[in-house]
Amino acid sequence: MAAEVLARSLAEPAVLAADVKLPDIDYLAIAPMLVLFGAACVGVLAAAFVPQRLRYRVQVSLVIGALLVALGLIVTVARAGRAVATAGGAIAIDGPALFLQGSVAVLGVVAVLLIAERSLERGGAFVSRASLTPGSAADRDQAEQPGATEVYPLVSFALAGMMLFVSANDLLTLFVALEVFSLPLYLLCGLARRRRLLSQESAVKYFLLGAFSSAFFLYGVALLYGFAGATGLGALRKAVQAGDGNTTLLFLGLAMLAVGLLFKVAAVPFHVWTPDVYQGAPTPITALMAACTKVAAFGALLRVFTVAFPVGAVDWRPVLVAIAIATMLVGAVLAVTQTDIKRLLAYSSIANAGYVLTGVLALSAAGVAGSLFYLVAYGFVVLAAFGVVTLVRDADGEATHLSRWAGLGRRSPLVAGVFTFLMMAFAGIPLTSGFTSKFAVFSAALGSGQVTLVVVGVLSSAVLAFPYLRVVVLMYLSEPAEDTPTVSLPGTLTAAALAIGVLATALLGVAPAPVLDLAAKAVQFVS
Repeated sequence: MAAEVLARSLAEPAVLAADVKLPDIDYLAIAPMLVLFGAACVGVLAAAFVPQRLRYRVQVSLVIGALLVALGLIVTVARAGRAVATAGGAIAIDGPALFLQGSVAVLGVVAVLLIAERSLERGGAFVSRASLTPGSAADRDQAEQPGATEVYPLVSFALAGMMLFVSANDLLTLFVALEVFSLPLYLLCGLARRRRLLSQESAVKYFLLGAFSSAFFLYGVALLYGFAGATGLGALRKAVQAGDGNTTLLFLGLAMLAVGLLFKVAAVPFHVWTPDVYQGAPTPITALMAACTKVAAFGALLRVFTVAFPVGAVDWRPVLVAIAIATMLVGAVLAVTQTDIKRLLAYSSIANAGYVLTGVLALSAAGVAGSLFYLVAYGFVVLAAFGVVTLVRDADGEATHLSRWAGLGRRSPLVAGVFTFLMMAFAGIPLTSGFTSKFAVFSAALGSGQVTLVVVGVLSSAVLAFPYLRVVVLMYLSEPAEDTPTVSLPGTLTAAALAIGVLATALLGVAPAPVLDLAAKAVQFVS
C-alpha cells in the first residue's frame, strides 16, 4: 500500500505538468518592459560589484541606454501595427499602451538627466557635482566619486513598473505593477539628506497613505472577482454587460478600485499626500513623480474604466464628474495660498489632474486622444519647471520659498525668462503646450455635452493663473533681499533636460499636429 501511494505521488507531478498549458507570450511586444527590468537587475549587481569610481558612469549609462533601447522597441512594435493581448491576456499591447509607454520612456530620459546631475552627499540633498568646492580632500573625493548610485536601479524599476501599469489587462497584473513602481518611489522620496527630517517624513506619509490605497485597490479586486469570477478586464466587461451578477459586489469593488487609481493621479479627496511629498522629496525625484507617475496612473485609469466598465452597463460618470470638479477647484484655490514653489507646483499638479479627468469623462475617441496629449505636454513642462527649481540655491540648499525668488529676473535673466515661459505654459497662454492641451480636453468634453466640466475648468484655469503670474511679478518687479540666493549654472545634463523640456513646450504649442495625430491614432483599446 505504501509503495502504491509513493508511486502515485511520484506520477502525479508528471500528469499535472502534462495538463498545464503555459500561456503564449509575445516577447517582442513586451520587450521594452523586459529591457528595463533587466537593466534594473543589472544595476543592482553593478551597485554591488562595480568599483566605486566607475559606478556612477555605469549606472547612468545603463538606465539611459535601457530607456533609449526600450523606446526604439516601442517604435518598432508600433510601426508593425500590432495590437495583441499576450501573457494569457494579462498584458495588452495596443495603441494607448504603446503611446503611454513611449511617453514614460521619453519623460524618463529627461528625468534621469536631472537626477544624474545631482549627487546625494553626506549632509546634503541632491547637489550639483560641479558646485562642490575642491578646497578640501573630502570635497575632492566627493566630486570624484558621486554617491547614491542606488538611485538608478530604483528609477529603472519604477519606470518599468509604470510601463507594465499602462498595459496591464488584468486586475492582478495591475496590482503587481502598482507595487513595482510605487515601492521604489517610497524609497526615493526619503533620500534628500540636506532636509533629512522633511524628506523622511514625506516618504513615511507617502508609504502609509499608499499602503492604504493599495489595500483599497486589492480589496476592490477581490470584490470584483466575487462578482465576475475573473480578474481580466475583458471578462469583467462581459459580466457587467450580462448584468446577472451581484451588483453590490460590483459597485463596492468598483468604488474601492477607483480609490487606488485616483490616489495615484492625486485627485480630490485622495490628494492630501501630494504637497508634502512634493516638498520633501529630492526635487529631481519630485519631477519624475509629477511627470511619469501621472502618465502611468491616468493610463491605467483610462484602460480600466473604458474597457472593463462600459457606461451603458454601469454609469460611474456622476461620481467622477464630482471628483473632477472638486479636483480642479481645490487645486486652483489652494495654489493661490502657497508660499513655497514646490507646494505651488504640487497643487498645480492636482488641478491638472482634474483637467485630464475632463478628457477622460468625454467618453470619446477625442477625449482619449486629448488626455494622452495632455499627459505628454504636462510632463515636459513640469520636468523643466522642477529643473529650474534645482538651480536656485542658497547655503541651505534649494531656495524654494517664494520670497527668495524676488528679483531673480535681474540676477539671472535667462533662468527667469525660462521659468516665465513655463509659468505661461502652466497658465494655458496661447502658443504654449498648456493652451493646446487644455483646448484638446475641453473641446472633447464640450463635444460630449460635459458643459459644466468645461465651465469649471475654464474658471479654475483663470484662478490658477494668479499664482503663476505672482511668481513672474516677484522675479521681475520685486526688490531682491540682501541674502538672496544664487542661481547656479546648470551642468551639461541639467541644461540638456531644460532644453528638451522648453523646446517640447514650445513645439507642442506652435505645431502640435504631429503629436495630436499620433494620439488620435492611438485610442483603440484591446480587451
